[in-house]
Amino acid sequence: MAISQVNDANFADETSKGLVLTDFWATWCGPCKMMAPVLEEVDSELADNLKIVKLDVDENQATASKYGVMSIPTMFLFKDGEIVDKIVGFTPKEALVDRIKEHVG
Repeated sequence: MAISQVNDANFADETSKGLVLTDFWATWCGPCKMMAPVLEEVDSELADNLKIVKLDVDENQATASKYGVMSIPTMFLFKDGEIVDKIVGFTPKEALVDRIKEHVG
């Protein structure tokens, strides 16, 4: 499944079912740019069990504010609409995969 962009209007809908990793990011953020290829790899590895969505915090401040995002990248892992994990800052692929796999199944 390809990584898709979400916004304030469709965020709740996109995170309501299954396991969804949300990446709060911005175009000017260096660590966010470093995270992008990692997320692509995680997406290809866990596509059967995980959906990944990205939310640009500059364009979608209501959602970022609702979840108290103070620094980026911040990633929330949702399971059926509930937050089950929060990861702040650049995270290597192996560490990210390990944290996601705790919630698969």
